[in-house]
Amino acid sequence: MTIPVPVELIDFIHSGSKFLLAGHKEPDGDCVGSQLALASALRRLGKEAIPCSAGPFKRVEIKRYEPLFIAAPGEREREGARVIATDCSSLSRTGDLEPCLKGLPLALMDHHETGDLPAEKDGIVIFLDPQAPSVTFMVLALIEALGLTPTREEAEFLFFGLCTDTGFFRHVDDGGAETFAYASQLIQAGANPKKTFLAINGGKSFGSRQLLGIQLSRAEAHFGGKLILTSEEYEETQQFGLEGRDSDMLYQLLQAVAGVEAMAVIRQETPEKCTIGLRSRDQVDVSAIAASFGGGGHKNASGLAAPGTIAEWKPKILAAFEKVLA
Repeated sequence: MTIPVPVELIDFIHSGSKFLLAGHKEPDGDCVGSQLALASALRRLGKEAIPCSAGPFKRVEIKRYEPLFIAAPGEREREGARVIATDCSSLSRTGDLEPCLKGLPLALMDHHETGDLPAEKDGIVIFLDPQAPSVTFMVLALIEALGLTPTREEAEFLFFGLCTDTGFFRHVDDGGAETFAYASQLIQAGANPKKTFLAINGGKSFGSRQLLGIQLSRAEAHFGGKLILTSEEYEETQQFGLEGRDSDMLYQLLQAVAGVEAMAVIRQETPEKCTIGLRSRDQVDVSAIAASFGGGGHKNASGLAAPGTIAEWKPKILAAFEKVLA
């Protein structure tokens, strides 16, 4: 691995004995894989490691890991603990965990350059690498910097996170040789690509296929087909549940349309709040669009959550994309 791990992070770990490993709310495979692999490595160093997550674990592929996390560390867990937040550029990304973690020594690990890093960095250790394809990529570098090699279980967690954030390598471009070298290293350590693919892509409910059909039938093409926008009504969220969503497959299907450069999915999460998912094939920087509304993420995959309705957000999103696509 060629990622330089901050010396401050190594010292942060060596000088502590108990760690709360936090991740962002609504975790994905990269977040969960990072936390669990790092927890295992810290335990091998003789540290106490407690994975924490506010959830919800709504993605089918991570449901089986939910029992390995605690939702709210109490005084016993907090006493003498340090916090390492993975896939987070600020403590606020941990959602309902934030009040439980405030005031404890903190390290942040992320590969999202979202602009929400703490303004006051004194005392906070930051390991940020926007070029890394996943946080698990960074965790492997950290494990090696601690003088360890990944166990089979750790390799499985790390490979799972890498495959989640690269869309099983669909998002790796011609500069991604190191990503495949990393994948090969994890496979040699025991990760199973076939098993990981089935874990990510299998086990979907019949309702999730029905919801995909509804979203596809509602899709609209704008700016000569360069943008495809669709939505999910609150009633559909209630009917199919969070487990009925298959965002990755929805984006795959929309991205396959000839001429499309970007995609937007607006979901009415509650009667008063929406989430907006943004994706692009290559050229369009959707993180800039998300950031203009208070969100963030990657150049090709970003999002935001904000008060409002689909009817209110649709013209705002179209106006934002008009500046780069019209």
